[in-house]
Amino acid sequence: MDLGTTLLLTINETLTAGNAIIAVSLLLFNLTRNLDNRVAKTSAVVLACVTVAYVVDAFISLGPDNNAHQIASRLQWIGIAFIPVAMYHLSDALLATTGLPSRGRRKRVIRILYLIASAFLLLVAFSDSLVEFVVVSNVVSIQAGTLFPLYIIYFLAANGFAFYNVQRARQRCLTRGTERRMAYLQTAFLTPAIGIFPYSILLNPGDEFSFFGLLVINTANVIIILMMVFLSYPLYFFGSDSPDRLVKKQLLDFLLRGPATGVIALAVINFTTQAARIFSLPGEAFMPIAVVASVLLWQWFVSLSLPYFEKFFLYRDDDGEQITKLQTLSDKVLTRNDLNQLIEATVESICDYLRINRAFVITFENNEPELIQQVGELGFDKLDLLNNTELIQSVDKLEYDALHTNYETWNSYVLLPLFSTRLSSENNKPITIGILGLLNNSERLEEELQEETSLLQAFLDRVEQSLDDMQLQTEIYNVVEGLLPQLQMTRSRAEEVEYRQSANSLLQIDPLPEREELYEQVRAALRHYWGGSGISKSNLVHLHVVQDLMQDDEESPINALRKLLEDTIDSLKPEGERKMASPEWTLYNILQLRFLEKKKVRDVARRLSMSEADLYRKQRVAIETVTDLILKQEREVRL
Repeated sequence: MDLGTTLLLTINETLTAGNAIIAVSLLLFNLTRNLDNRVAKTSAVVLACVTVAYVVDAFISLGPDNNAHQIASRLQWIGIAFIPVAMYHLSDALLATTGLPSRGRRKRVIRILYLIASAFLLLVAFSDSLVEFVVVSNVVSIQAGTLFPLYIIYFLAANGFAFYNVQRARQRCLTRGTERRMAYLQTAFLTPAIGIFPYSILLNPGDEFSFFGLLVINTANVIIILMMVFLSYPLYFFGSDSPDRLVKKQLLDFLLRGPATGVIALAVINFTTQAARIFSLPGEAFMPIAVVASVLLWQWFVSLSLPYFEKFFLYRDDDGEQITKLQTLSDKVLTRNDLNQLIEATVESICDYLRINRAFVITFENNEPELIQQVGELGFDKLDLLNNTELIQSVDKLEYDALHTNYETWNSYVLLPLFSTRLSSENNKPITIGILGLLNNSERLEEELQEETSLLQAFLDRVEQSLDDMQLQTEIYNVVEGLLPQLQMTRSRAEEVEYRQSANSLLQIDPLPEREELYEQVRAALRHYWGGSGISKSNLVHLHVVQDLMQDDEESPINALRKLLEDTIDSLKPEGERKMASPEWTLYNILQLRFLEKKKVRDVARRLSMSEADLYRKQRVAIETVTDLILKQEREVRL
């Protein structure tokens, strides 16, 4: 075998295995998406057929003995036999999304085609009437059997009508976007079927391993890889609740980090082995290094280039600027636990610097003093300090001083006010956001406070900045938490208005809200029960049950929603005297204490004698119960 043929054979092995990798990857990606959608389910069947065909091809390229080769070739017909009906089934699902479901005729055709595919599979498995296996130069080759023309008729007819159905679906699309995506899909629609058709049957035995045969096969494999990737985008868009941009982003990231990495590693393995044979190098010893290096370099390249790919393929006009701002926000925002750890580390550094072993931090985040950090045993009951309103107000009223020279003393502690960088709307002065308490057991503290370049000043500024960030991020979180549940226009709902609907599939007018969506809105309304975007901007006010409360009691929308929530919670109240430790009172107590009385998590957990983790689990159950009761009331009102 000459060098050119050897090279083409290696390329063929790589591309065949690459097709298998991509088919398996796309199938797995499909299985993680919305399989409740008919297009998603039928496209999974198509990908399963392609996967079987190419995985068997990859196995055959390893050079098994003739018996194993023949058995594998027969198994390959699971994909080859069923791909035409799978394509027709997918086209029927696409046509149904445009408001033209089958009235029974297409369903009967699909059942008949599946029976025909099963018959072809049985013929290949137990006879040679469809295909025959011959050995040429000790290599298994396939020839057409007497009944193979029937398969060609079945293949052409099923795929032809499938393509026609997609054309009909394209013509029924109303919007430019859906028509464009359907056009993309139609362009590459027949790629899976064309890609796994047994072309070697049409060649003379052994010709598939000639230079010309390998060149044709390799060219076809490259085209098939590109078209399958191209086909994946419009297919995954159907049934997705995500907008167009997110579908593209998820798919681009998946293809670059998943299948592309696998294909590159495989290519390095194959070509390293061949290069070792040609140049008499120790290929097996060098191959692991080459594979690891190629994977690392590829991941490095993806990390650097992915933002540019996303900018070129995904973000247009203002999208790029908006996404950049959202990503910047995501990068800058820390969790509350992160900020607490930062404050703790800073206070510990202050203690080490001043050679003291006691300190604490109080925040005014919720308009009430709260001890959030302490170092060492403080030597007093924290409630004695937090309930000392006169002392807290005295520190709160201290004038702002950049050097922190204004402070109060209490017991053996120095109380330093901590200021925000934001200015008060009343007097245009920095707002007091907390108190830092330091053990005053030496004169060094006062000296450090008087020294302008002291390291202590940098530590104090860091604590102030951390507290300020904590409050700002809490405000951001509260707004986001209240507004996100109100965003109801998911991809699946937008899909309903993009296609022409038939008389039998008109949109339901004013449908009931989805349970998951309603749960998020109820949760946001309860968390913002006493004020916040979760209740002031809530879409729950559009529920019929809330509208009825507004008319009966002449309430404002927000007050009517509050009344609905309160009445629903009261309906969970058991009869008899209230008990904090009784299981039947648990849901009511959690809702009443956490939301209506606005108690903190740790206080509620302590009163109910449970851990905070257990409280969160039961709190979710309680909110789900309220959601179900509201949904039941809404359903009854609409009857």
